[in-house]
Amino acid sequence: MVAQILFLVLTLAAIALFTVNLRKIIRNIRLGKAVDRKDQPQKRLMTMLRVAFGQSKMVVRPIPAFLHFFVYIGFVIINIEVLEIMIDGLFGTHRIFNGLGGLYNFLIGSFEILAFTVWVSCAIFLVRRNILKLKRFSGVEMKSWPKSDANYILITEILLMSAFLLMNAADAKLQLLGASHYVNAGAFPVSQYLMNILPSTESALVIVERSCWWFHIIGILAFLNYLPYSKHFHILFAFPNTYFSNLEPKGEFTNMASVTNEVKAMLDPSFVPAETEPGKFGAKDVTDLSWVNLMNAYTCTECGRCTSVCPANITGKLLSPRKIMMDTRDRITEVGQNIDKHGAEHQDGKALLDDYITREEIWACTSCNACVEACPVNIDPLQIIMELRRYAVMEESQAPGSINAMLGNIENNQAPWKYSPADRFNWAEGS
Repeated sequence: MVAQILFLVLTLAAIALFTVNLRKIIRNIRLGKAVDRKDQPQKRLMTMLRVAFGQSKMVVRPIPAFLHFFVYIGFVIINIEVLEIMIDGLFGTHRIFNGLGGLYNFLIGSFEILAFTVWVSCAIFLVRRNILKLKRFSGVEMKSWPKSDANYILITEILLMSAFLLMNAADAKLQLLGASHYVNAGAFPVSQYLMNILPSTESALVIVERSCWWFHIIGILAFLNYLPYSKHFHILFAFPNTYFSNLEPKGEFTNMASVTNEVKAMLDPSFVPAETEPGKFGAKDVTDLSWVNLMNAYTCTECGRCTSVCPANITGKLLSPRKIMMDTRDRITEVGQNIDKHGAEHQDGKALLDDYITREEIWACTSCNACVEACPVNIDPLQIIMELRRYAVMEESQAPGSINAMLGNIENNQAPWKYSPADRFNWAEGS
């Protein structure tokens, strides 16, 4: 009974803490501006099923896609086994689902094979990051915590899978010894090879089995509460993020209603624009971005696929689309912490533009959409960059000289070039 009470307290405490942190993140996302992403529900659902569930954008890189598939499937399916652990922990039973007979043996055997593939995949991922040192896992933004975060998660998953297999090995050996409370159930295609390294006495085996059982479930509860602080929050947010992703053609930019109305009024004096709330052009801080942009930031996996295909980054410029997303997430988290400490009206004198993201970064972007295309969960760094640019140009009138020259030419000549429209076809006359 003491163990059951302890298990219940730990579980409730873990769920409560996770709920508090999740609500803070949702609150932070809602600080963004409203944007309608409820259109085309069927297309959105299919996008989510294809991209998030089906991992369709991962296959561009076959090796990590293959390994990630096993980690993903293992995470989803092995959680069925966690359900049994939860029931056993609450009611003091052991292998409560053993009455399923042959199906139960199949499930436990499948869980073991998946646990082994997860173990191997995570080990290979560790080698890729720390020994092979793949370029896309490095960068100015991948220092300290971001670099360690992935290693912590991979090591944790290896330890959890190891505990699961050792628990089963000890359980199988206790079944052979006929120990009370350990019913004959389950198939152990992987853990059977670990039985020889375990002690042979019943009391020692019970200690091993119970220790691994507690380590496994406490590790899962700890992992649950680690997610809100980690890039691995994409485990949960990848699904809503892909559902609410932009369905418009890539390269199609949004127009501000207030500017559109002004242009229409200039072209048609009889046009009477609908009343719109006055607001700033573009975004200087995270609260000027849309809630979808902020959800994108919390969904970022920091995989570096966006940065690895960015032509600006490849040619040595300062821009890294991954850093754009990480900076946005860090800033909105800081804003949320300020609200918790000082209230909603608190101003810390900082902003996303300049304090987190530099002007050099936003103007290095070629707006090619390569980062958007590469992201495995449909994150859109370009939209954030364009909103920061829009603020710099339309609110501050600050832009590089070449940009100002282009804008002036468009205003005067209806084209980015300095030539008069009347001289536009002069090149043809001499040919």
